[in-house]
Amino acid sequence: MIHPTAIVEEGADIHESAEIGPYCIVGPHVKIGAGTKVGPHSVLDGRTQIGENNEIFHHTSIGAIPQHAKYRGEPTELTIGSGNIIREFVTIHLGTVEDRGITKVGDRNLLMACAHVAHDCTLENEVILANSAMLGGHVYVESNAILGGMLGVHQFVRIGRRAMIGGMSGVRLDIPPFTRASDNPAKLYGLNTIGLERAGFSADEIGRLRKAYRTLFQSGELLEDALKKVRDELGDDPNVVDFVEFLEKSERGFCR
Repeated sequence: MIHPTAIVEEGADIHESAEIGPYCIVGPHVKIGAGTKVGPHSVLDGRTQIGENNEIFHHTSIGAIPQHAKYRGEPTELTIGSGNIIREFVTIHLGTVEDRGITKVGDRNLLMACAHVAHDCTLENEVILANSAMLGGHVYVESNAILGGMLGVHQFVRIGRRAMIGGMSGVRLDIPPFTRASDNPAKLYGLNTIGLERAGFSADEIGRLRKAYRTLFQSGELLEDALKKVRDELGDDPNVVDFVEFLEKSERGFCR
């Protein structure tokens, strides 16, 4: 259903079961999947593809050109998966040719009011951005991470899965998976133990991650030696392997 006051430009591809609310503007290169609902006064533009059963609330801006000084109108993209909740005044921008040319939002994410996802970011699945959380360009957020309200994430930062970052933090370096971080600049405060318990991690799994954390961040050993020790002692645990590989692949460096 498309409200009669909405402006849908020729070329837009909107599934017959999608709902476009009053006074929305939908650009000519936008594709919207089955069951997706778009609230009043939203603007969807650019080469934007939106999947099924998303709830997009009023006054959102999705698919606008990136806030990037070098952008010159290239045909870059935005893809949004299915089952996402995108609340009021959220902004999600197209990618740039300075990167892969695409911004990606996966499935079942919750973007609370006024959150911002900049150009070339990737959100995997079931990520939560609390109110006014702001991601700079090229940020990669792995599944099940939780980012507190009014925080800022620097360009090119990676945030590991099931990490939790406190509100009003300033994140300049990568946040390892399974950890808690807060402050400006952000620093680590141990494992996200409560989050892991709620996610169904066993006491043994959490215990092995805790041992890895202590070896890596509290033992005083050189990082190279600590990584080797963790691999030798705990390398049969896939969560520990993810933890170690995240640190090994970090290009910006990571919070400690």
